[in-house]
Amino acid sequence: MRILGVLGGMSWTSTESYYRMLNRGVAERLGGLHSARLLVHSVDFAPVAHAQHDGDWDATLATLTDAAQGLERGGAEALLLATNTMHKVAGELERDCGIPLLHIADATADVIVADGLDRVGLLATAFTMEQDFYTGRLKDRGLDVLVPDERQRADVHRIIYDELCLDVVRDESRETYRGVIASLVERGAQAVILGCTEISLLVTAEDSHVPLYDTTAIHAAAGVDFLLS
Repeated sequence: MRILGVLGGMSWTSTESYYRMLNRGVAERLGGLHSARLLVHSVDFAPVAHAQHDGDWDATLATLTDAAQGLERGGAEALLLATNTMHKVAGELERDCGIPLLHIADATADVIVADGLDRVGLLATAFTMEQDFYTGRLKDRGLDVLVPDERQRADVHRIIYDELCLDVVRDESRETYRGVIASLVERGAQAVILGCTEISLLVTAEDSHVPLYDTTAIHAAAGVDFLLS
């Protein structure tokens, strides 16, 4: 089995999910007592989140590069960045850490395109919904990407940072997300991408009339494929 470096902590709640999914995926494939060979660096999210909201992406890159280089020195053969938003600096991070990066948007697009869909909604942080680093990558794969309106984007973003990243799950927030999902479907979305690694803590397939693509689960499955390739 290969060794996968997991760069997490953004937030710890989703990194916990990644760790469980990676190990469960290996166990299901190999059986018995097998588990994933992982190196995990969980950063302190507070200064990263502060830099995100200040628009200081150079500071976030410096933090992640230092962590990724440590994983590479420890023997990691590829990097899994356990967050959607910080894929904004994925290209620079891969360049500077010297090992391949398993891109979450690529893994997600692979699954959606294989399912024959071409028009999807996206729920994520405001950074991911409003900037081109993520939606552009999906569009390059032939996907038409719909995002919520400005007020809905603000609600989705607030719930992620103020609740889900703190492991807080509220029924009223689930209702908010259900409404946003329904509005995307009304606009023609054939499916909705849960494009923040915490969102699956709040909504499931029962909350939508169209398929939901959980990027955490998809990304972890790509990690398992790498580990066992």
